[in-house]
Amino acid sequence: MAMPGFNKHLPWVFFFIHILLLSSLSSHRAKSDGRRRSLQSTNATAAVIEFLRTHNAVRFKHGVPHLKWSTSLANYAKWYANRRRGDCALIHSSGAFGENLFWGGGRAWKPADAVADWAAEEASYDYGTNSCKGGAACLHYTQIVWKNSVKLGCSQIVCNAGDIFIACEYYPPGNVVGQRPY
Repeated sequence: MAMPGFNKHLPWVFFFIHILLLSSLSSHRAKSDGRRRSLQSTNATAAVIEFLRTHNAVRFKHGVPHLKWSTSLANYAKWYANRRRGDCALIHSSGAFGENLFWGGGRAWKPADAVADWAAEEASYDYGTNSCKGGAACLHYTQIVWKNSVKLGCSQIVCNAGDIFIACEYYPPGNVVGQRPY
């Protein structure tokens, strides 16, 4: 039994089926070509989450608002980290942001390791005098918990020698002389 009017639409039906098949093939090709980019993106997303989670856990202990991720700061951190790729040296960029740098021998270091290392400086910070105890390092810690810093961007690279270099940038910068972090 023929359906009235169906035959006149038949060429259009075949046309749309043809287009759907072609688009699914190109979509499949794009997916397989993009698989590597997708894995890199997944790893980058996991790193962003780890940087934010660990920073904000330290800040939470002091009632300081959470940091929000800044792609601009992350791009700056990546640019600077790549400049350090040849030597992995802990030399600050002298940019307009607050900055914490981390170097770790070998490739096993993760974002949480860098943040834990900086946060461990809390033991060297004297809130009463608003200074580092006995000349010990504590400014990485105070930058993490600086209440006026609201944006964070970080990057992690493998240096030419195979070690890890991490740069985190904060805006507005902390460690303002005469002000307390929280």
